[in-house]
Amino acid sequence: MYNFGGSKKKVKMTSQWKYGRGDRPSSNNKTLPRGQRATVRQDAALLSYLFDLLKDRSKSSVKSLLKHGRIWVNGNVKTHFDTPLHPGDEVLISHERAKTTFNNPYLRIVWEDESLIVVEKKDGLLSVSESQAQERTAYAFLSRYVREQDPRNRIFVLHRLDRGTSGLMMFARNKGVQEKLRNDWSTMITRRSYVAVVEGRPDPVQGRLVSYLAENSRMKVFCTDASRGKEAVMHYRVLQSNNRYSLVEFELETGRKNQIRAQMEEAGYPVAGDPKYGAMTDPAERLLLHAFRLSFIHPVTGREIAFETPIPSAFRALVKD
Repeated sequence: MYNFGGSKKKVKMTSQWKYGRGDRPSSNNKTLPRGQRATVRQDAALLSYLFDLLKDRSKSSVKSLLKHGRIWVNGNVKTHFDTPLHPGDEVLISHERAKTTFNNPYLRIVWEDESLIVVEKKDGLLSVSESQAQERTAYAFLSRYVREQDPRNRIFVLHRLDRGTSGLMMFARNKGVQEKLRNDWSTMITRRSYVAVVEGRPDPVQGRLVSYLAENSRMKVFCTDASRGKEAVMHYRVLQSNNRYSLVEFELETGRKNQIRAQMEEAGYPVAGDPKYGAMTDPAERLLLHAFRLSFIHPVTGREIAFETPIPSAFRALVKD
């Protein structure tokens, strides 16, 4: 039987939050970070000034300080080498990378470093635009966030969650990290767990589902035979049930489009709030599917990092006796 608990040592981070409330200090906040301070005495370009000020450092390390948002001028983060300085300007070399406030009612940054951003998405938000005109997506919001730190910054898509699915997902901060993760996804992503409210009570209460999935012209994924579809494998376990609904945990072996939704429709226990895939009820006016665990091997450090969010209270309320 599949082990839902796991035994590997890892860095575990738990996310509990309310949508719309940020938790990062603003780069314009006058409570400045600790670091080395200096007062400019004559006109100069920022990089030249830093070379003179930090003579004990290599030029590449000084440039790195600028690139990573650790240079502040008069209380604001600066990343451009040619920023003009004038007598009386206050320069601070921070010991920590500066962060920009991210307040968004649909998306929260759970964790970030120089390589990756892990976020929790609210239901109703697209992960990535389906057309050039759509700007209200997780990708668009995060692109604006990183460009506020430096206009040259970008983010790169690693995977997606359906519009109606809430929960954890991540983006790369550079092309190399994106390629490394995508090229070895099945090894680097060590755990992806979802929870859903389904109609009925699955029998047996835990097991392994294997299907072959294809997509029709109406963009609906359906189960077919091995000659026409791609193999989709997942494990499930019923956590709680009543006479109408069950709260079910899923572990994915494969990450096919709409996999949980299509396989549960085939099994006869569709996800509640999902009429496209056979649901007859919509008790919470949303698709009741949430990505609540994500673990991966960090592509730079090699450490396994795990994130977990609480199961939404609306899910638990529906399976009370």
